[in-house]
Amino acid sequence: MPGLRRDRLLTLLLLGALLAADLYFHLGPRVRRRLRPRERPPGCPCARRAAPSAPRPAARHVPPAEPDGGGPGSKLRALFAHPLYNEPEEPPLLGPEDSLLAGPEALRYYRRKVARWNRRHKIYKEQLNLTSLDPPLQLRLETSWVQFHLGISRHGLYSRSSPVVSKLLHDMRHLPTISADYSQDEKALLGACDCTQIVKPSGVHLKLVLRFSDFGKAMFKPMRQLRDEETPEDFFYFIDFQRHNAEIAAFHLDRILDFRRVPPTVGRLVNVTKEILEVTKNEILQSVFFISPASNVCFFAKCPYLCKTEYAVCGNPHLLEGSLSAFLPSLNLAPRLSVPSPWIRSYSLAGKEEWEVNPLYCDTVKQVYPHSSSGRLLNIIDMAIFDFLTGNMDRHHYETFSKFGDDGFLIHLDNARGFGRHSHDEISILSPLSQCCRIKRKTLSHLQLLARADYRLSDVMRESLLQDQLSPVLTEPHLLALDRRLQTVLRTVRGCIEAHGEHSVVANGPTGQSAPDSGPS
Repeated sequence: MPGLRRDRLLTLLLLGALLAADLYFHLGPRVRRRLRPRERPPGCPCARRAAPSAPRPAARHVPPAEPDGGGPGSKLRALFAHPLYNEPEEPPLLGPEDSLLAGPEALRYYRRKVARWNRRHKIYKEQLNLTSLDPPLQLRLETSWVQFHLGISRHGLYSRSSPVVSKLLHDMRHLPTISADYSQDEKALLGACDCTQIVKPSGVHLKLVLRFSDFGKAMFKPMRQLRDEETPEDFFYFIDFQRHNAEIAAFHLDRILDFRRVPPTVGRLVNVTKEILEVTKNEILQSVFFISPASNVCFFAKCPYLCKTEYAVCGNPHLLEGSLSAFLPSLNLAPRLSVPSPWIRSYSLAGKEEWEVNPLYCDTVKQVYPHSSSGRLLNIIDMAIFDFLTGNMDRHHYETFSKFGDDGFLIHLDNARGFGRHSHDEISILSPLSQCCRIKRKTLSHLQLLARADYRLSDVMRESLLQDQLSPVLTEPHLLALDRRLQTVLRTVRGCIEAHGEHSVVANGPTGQSAPDSGPS
């Protein structure tokens, strides 16, 4: 009899634990939403921020990132005031064909999206018997994400002095979230994962799409690795962690190099309970939240949980660091081409690609469309230099906007595998430069300027990153590694010039059309 009573007690305790978990993660959020005080209309975002949904750590106020940098004596301000950053860009923008979006068409599309979201949100509330006096969302032309989309041109994702970027970074950092969901590639997996694959699909890397109260969207990548942790030297590049701080640092580096090809990215402390769990309508996402033994709120991606390749991320107890990268315009408005990189890696435990064993590989690349275009090849070399500075070996594809054709700029997306090892410089990332021996004069001029003491790359990066809420974004060894790698790039260019002559190596103009053919002989 005592044993039977003990079994009954254990059964009651187990049922009580299951009931408590169900109350916390499913019934609790619904009740809190129904009892939550009515918020002010979206026209008063400051009022909502004045009474945040959860306490955040006290932080020193830093103004939004400005292209002209900090105060007196600022190297960053001096850099952006340099003539290189103020000379007219080529070719000049002549008309609507040089802008990515047609304004009226884009606004009609976004209004339809807002109306559809309002209808679905109303149905969702009715299904849960939720009452709300919140007014429906309205699309406002002046919102930062709309202006960011309308400002994308043939020259880059934003102009050098665009005030829109600063406002967009500020909004992504502060606006409340109204929905959270898996990204499209994660949804395509539906939680399935082939554990025999060496390289897991991109969707298994835990990332979420957050939508803000102004209807803007951002890709959220949570913190997976501490700042001072280096990627183990035995890790293959395709199983490396995805680092939120690498996404943030890549945006700042891209802007300092004057590429402007990384979408605006900012760090934020996210309350995973109130800003993700309580606003998501995705039942699968709701189901992967749990309380850790340390009483922290955690969640995981379905596939990693089964395959044991990655693990859950946890708040402290609710707050979690992450990066937020602004979404680009919908593919319905601005189609993009995804092209395998000619210097793609093997993504296997053994074996090499042709470019790794053939020093004349670039001669083959230059004969194959679309890389036979001088502009396309020079843009790939720009991207290789950028990836070498960050240490990102995972550039298997690149994307371009279809509208801008073969000479359109490459979008530098997915930079989370950069800044993993400050103690190692992966020279193979520079193969497009060392094998083709070509570089834009504009790119070379910027690199040479950033090698000078007055504009030292590590100094301007350090100053730029101080403006982010999650500062310090990079540790000092990573910042110093930028200077070391910059010198490696410049030595490679000097070696090319000594072998082939400056006229064959340094390309004038955005496409290098005025320079003669320059493959290594």
